[in-house]
Amino acid sequence: MSLGHRFLKLSRTIHLYLGVFTAPALLFFAITGGLQTFSLHETTRGSSYVPPAWLASAAQLHKKQTTLKPVRRSRPAEVAASTVQTNPVVDATPVRPAAQPSDKLMPPGKNLLPMKVFFALVALGLAISTLSGLYMAWRYSRRPRLFGMVLAGGFVVPLLLLLF
Repeated sequence: MSLGHRFLKLSRTIHLYLGVFTAPALLFFAITGGLQTFSLHETTRGSSYVPPAWLASAAQLHKKQTTLKPVRRSRPAEVAASTVQTNPVVDATPVRPAAQPSDKLMPPGKNLLPMKVFFALVALGLAISTLSGLYMAWRYSRRPRLFGMVLAGGFVVPLLLLLF
């Protein structure tokens, strides 16, 4: 067997098992990212929608690599009601509440739905591609027991890392 052939065989094996090991994480990121596209993981102001706890935790894990959600301070009623308020401590200088980032970045009348649908389709495509890759790797594997152990490791290792 030539050196080039051995290198190609080794590369294919490494590619196979790295792909199998990372497939659970890819599926997690594809699913949670697709759900985050439509902001299903958070409550917006003025809305009665409360996201399910599992979805909020999964989104937090996706974004911040932890399931602990930061405690958000609520805005005082008097600051929320008025846009300008005087500060009696500092010579009556006006104090303005911080503007929401979405107020400044998004032009009025911009329709975000087409881009959201596109990214949801990308997330779906990534999930389907990962699942079909797992199926093909399992179906054509010469060592199904090793395949199963590597795949189980891809599930177990991140779960164990959550404990630290």
